[in-house]
Parts: sequence; C-alpha cells; structure tokens
Amino acid sequence: MKKIAVVGTGYVGLVTGTCFAETGNNVICVDIDEKKVNKMRNGEVPIFEPHLDVLFERNIRDNRLTFTTNLDDAIKDAEIIFLALPTPPGENGSADLSYVLGVAEELGKKIKNYKVIVDKSTVPVGTADKVRAAVAKHATVDFDIVSNPEFLREGFAVDDFLKPDRVVIGASSDRARNVMRELYKPFVRQGNPILFMDEKSAELTKYAANSFLATKITFMNEIANFCEIVGADVDDVRIGIGSDSRIGKRFLFPGIGFGGSCFPKDVQALVKSGKEVGHDFQIIDAVLKVNDKQKSRLIDKVENYFGDLKGKKLTIWGLAFKPDTDDIREAPALFMIDALLSKGATVIGYDPEAMENVKEIYGDKISFAKNQYEALQDADALLIATEWSAFRTPDFDRIKSSLKQPLIFDGRNLFDLDEMLNKGFYYESIGRKTILP
Repeated sequence: MKKIAVVGTGYVGLVTGTCFAETGNNVICVDIDEKKVNKMRNGEVPIFEPHLDVLFERNIRDNRLTFTTNLDDAIKDAEIIFLALPTPPGENGSADLSYVLGVAEELGKKIKNYKVIVDKSTVPVGTADKVRAAVAKHATVDFDIVSNPEFLREGFAVDDFLKPDRVVIGASSDRARNVMRELYKPFVRQGNPILFMDEKSAELTKYAANSFLATKITFMNEIANFCEIVGADVDDVRIGIGSDSRIGKRFLFPGIGFGGSCFPKDVQALVKSGKEVGHDFQIIDAVLKVNDKQKSRLIDKVENYFGDLKGKKLTIWGLAFKPDTDDIREAPALFMIDALLSKGATVIGYDPEAMENVKEIYGDKISFAKNQYEALQDADALLIATEWSAFRTPDFDRIKSSLKQPLIFDGRNLFDLDEMLNKGFYYESIGRKTILP
C-alpha cells in the first residue's frame, strides 16, 4: 500500500486517483475548487466516464479515496505526488506550464522528506527539468521527478488505466524507478510492459503517440474527400487498407475532424516545440491544417444543398467530441454551431451527456431537446456530429415524420447507404456517394 497525493481532479487526475485507490492504495486528491471538492466528498462524480462512478463510490466508502483543498494536508504523508494539472494551449500553440510549475514551486517549500513527484499531465519535452528546478528552488530534502504520461481514452479511461497496453516511466534514479515499478505492478500482471526511459523520451512518447493517431485520422479524411470526387467508397477503402497488419483497423474511420482535450492541443504543442529548436514538423503541421478544413465539411454540404441557410432550422445529434463522454473541448459540433449561427440558422441540439456543458457556452443562443426525436420536430435537416450508440439504430420512420423533409447530413457515417435509399432519405455522408430519395 502506497500513500499517494494527486494534485488536480480533472479527467486524468480523478481517474488516476480512483484507480490507484482501487488497488489498495491510500489516495488524497487535492483541488482548489472548494465546491467541486465538497461534491466529491459527498460521492458525486464531477465528470461522466463509464464505470468510474462504481469505483469512485466504493473507494470513498472504504476510506481509500479522500478529497481536500489543502495542499499541505494532501502531501504531508504522501510517498508519491502526481501532478495532473491543466496544460492549456497558449495563443501560439505552446503548452501553458504555469499551473504545473506553480505547484512544483509550492511543493519545494512544503516537502519535509523524500518524495517522488510525478508529471502525469501531458507536457512538452524538457518539462521534467523545469519542474525539478522549480522544486529545487526551495527544497531542503531529496526528491525525484518522474515523467509518467497517461494514455487514457475518454469513454474507456477506467479500463485503459486498470489494463494498460504499456506503462511509460521516465526516471533518472533507481530509487524512483523502484517506487514506480512497485506502484504499477498490480496493473501489468498479464505481462504488458513497464517501459523505463529518460524523462525527455517519456514526455515525447505521449506527444508522438497522439500526433501519429491524429495523422492517421486526418489521412483517412483526405482519402474520404478524394473518394467523393472520383466516386469511390471510403468504407471499402478503409476495410481494404485496415486488413493490412502493418496498418491496422483502428483510427481509420473518416468524419468531420478530431477534437477533444488531447489531439488538437498535443499536436499544436509538438509543432511549437519543434519551432523552438529549429525543427519543422511538416507532416504534423499539415495535419492541423487539414483537420481545420475537415471541421467545415458537413456545413459545406448543408450549404451546397440549401444555398442560403438564413431561417433554416437544423438539428444536431451529438455535441461531445466523441461518444461516452461529456467533454466538449474542441468538439466539431461546436464549430458547426458557430458556423450555422453565423449564417442565420436556428440550431437545436441533443446529446446524451454533454448538453449542460454546451449550455454554459451558448446559453439561449441554441435550443436543446429532451431526447433525440424531440430535437427533430419541424427541422429542415438532421446533422450528425457524434457517433453515440443510441444514434446508430434509430426509428427512421419517426425521423422522417418529424423532419420537414427527409434530409440527413451524417458526419460520422452511421447509416447503411442501401437502407437510406430504401427508407427514402436524402443522405450525405463522408467519402461515400450521396443517396437521393
């Protein structure tokens, strides 16, 4: 059993703290938001993440998971301190390290015995050195800095943490490596590796992984757009290349661009890190440019169909950046909402989990429905922005009777083309032929 402090209770911090508690450790999570901390103390999970609530409630009940706003209380007895703090992109795309370095300097003033301080936040190459310097500015005891990037997919974060493909640990001392090896031992019993490396390599591993996946998505979007021009079907192409074991089946589904808290931020930060040392990431820079264009792909289709969108009532199914989360950071749906409002359209949105977060941004500028079918009533068309499971097998007769005319613009290719033809819909998707009623 380890005594652990987790500083920051966002997606990463809360999943990290809860999953470490689940394996028998004593975990204190600290956050400056007193209202949020009080809610968590009362058993309220502040984010939507499948399966997290069960673990969260169990470990609070068993006193392995506690919460505080007091950093001193959190770190007093902790052997390991995880920094799971925001690193938002600045105006120039670089990661803002002010939260991480601010806490690091405070830790230097407060630690009274040896601690392993772990960067869990996604941070640029060289951050461990900066954190080490910030702590050392005031520290009078030994400490180690470790880079331990997370590889959690929102919607699957609990499973990803409990059963990781690999654990990446950047550490310079044997003492720190031994502490981290013991901590992660329960998570790799099936033989998946703990990969030890230097801190800079660990930091870059996270950025490189996310940038590669973003590149794979963007490549497939470019192929999809070309399919539309030449009359090929992107689904056939996707299956054809995904069957090659060198390529693999995952991250080949075309759509309206990637979003979320990781891919856009991390790709931008890697490009900026390259520029700072005189290295031009030409491929990754192109990924960002193509992705920005892809976000408007569905709006272009809608505008090509209607011409002037002023006065049109348009429904969007899906507001989160991906299914099984309430996270709307960099969600393509938000780009679509902004574009439609600027063109004079009326927008009705529905999402199983993310509507409250969207309301905080738009207020009464758009309308929200109680369910996916209510959102369709007397709308001119349905636009699909997120591939929630509930949208995959809908009542097509109900959709058809609710809309003014049977128009669907699908940014996630949810429906079978033959079925759309048989149901009598006008149906546009990404990288496939247009179905005419």
